[in-house]
Amino acid sequence: MLKVGLTGGLACGKSFVGRELARLGCHLIEADRLGHEVLLPEGEAYADVVREFGAGILNDDGTIDRKHLAREVFGKPERLAELNRLVHPGVFRRERELMAEFARTDPHGIAVVEAAILIETGNYKNFDRIILVECAENVQLERALEREGSNRDEVQARLSRQMPAAEKRKFAHYVIDTSGSKEDTLQSVREIYDSLRRIET
Repeated sequence: MLKVGLTGGLACGKSFVGRELARLGCHLIEADRLGHEVLLPEGEAYADVVREFGAGILNDDGTIDRKHLAREVFGKPERLAELNRLVHPGVFRRERELMAEFARTDPHGIAVVEAAILIETGNYKNFDRIILVECAENVQLERALEREGSNRDEVQARLSRQMPAAEKRKFAHYVIDTSGSKEDTLQSVREIYDSLRRIET
């Protein structure tokens, strides 16, 4: 089983790339979805996160309001680090379990973990190859504004707190620039997929 990490900044198109890799035959694991799962009332991080951040982060039905929680840590590196400390162990455990399952059922397959902060957490060390998705800064900003429904200052603040793409490139085996057309991006994904298949075989 070839283990591939897929990462990139806000609104760069890594989910689009992940979906195409899955369509081509890769086993896709979305770290963000696993993060949602561990924060559900039955999830392993729920009680600790509520204890740390208070009942004010809860919706009326007892679920965690993720947008409220995000506001609690926005611009507060020490609070974000604490949240990550509570959430990441459960996410990483679920990733390992899914990887093991895929390895059993498809030992010569390719497992792709899509994660925004793969490099920042140090988790990149657990992968055979790293794919970085990036795009021009103005394209990233406009996509984020369209998708997030936020104002320009908020998006720019979020972007300013992310690791620069130039730093991430030092860890990447492959880089996909999504600034152009979807067709260009899809072609790049297919070329990388073919390269990954050659490694596995």
